[in-house]
Amino acid sequence: MSPLEIAANAVMAISIVLAGRNNVHSWWLGIVGCSLFAVLFYDVRLYADVTLQVFFVLTCIAGWVQWLRGAGGQPLPITSASTKTVAAMAAAGLAATAAYGLMLREFTDAYAPFIDSAVLAFSVIAQFLLMGRRIETWPAWLLVNTVSVPLYASRGLYLTAALYAAYWFNALVSWWWWHRQMKRARSA
Repeated sequence: MSPLEIAANAVMAISIVLAGRNNVHSWWLGIVGCSLFAVLFYDVRLYADVTLQVFFVLTCIAGWVQWLRGAGGQPLPITSASTKTVAAMAAAGLAATAAYGLMLREFTDAYAPFIDSAVLAFSVIAQFLLMGRRIETWPAWLLVNTVSVPLYASRGLYLTAALYAAYWFNALVSWWWWHRQMKRARSA
């Protein structure tokens, strides 16, 4: 366990909890934490995860602006994506997993290229859902965290694996919390 792994996990733990509580400060903390994770994942040859962290930094900037500006000057509400949208996102995630996994397998020394690519693809989907404050972000994060825990443990990133296990529970609680907030907003 390196100081870099400890720092990345500490910052991201705060960011993830704040996201689950629907707090805009999760975004700038995400920029810092994802930057630290990019360096960490490069060191252990999880290249799809490096790509993912760069994506997260960019989308944290966009998400921060989107949550602050909202829709028509009002804060962005929590809503639900259509079944058709979720199905299309799942199909795109599977296709991206296969394509990126094949690329990593053929052209790099990546460890677990398809599993690493699944974390990448479905994290992208979950992040887009989070940016739009769609409640389906939380089941998507449950899937990502379920796959991430054994992947990170297999690379000796035990603190990161433990934190992703905690993220799994945070996603479950956040799903409930967002559902409650969405229901309350509809009633108002």
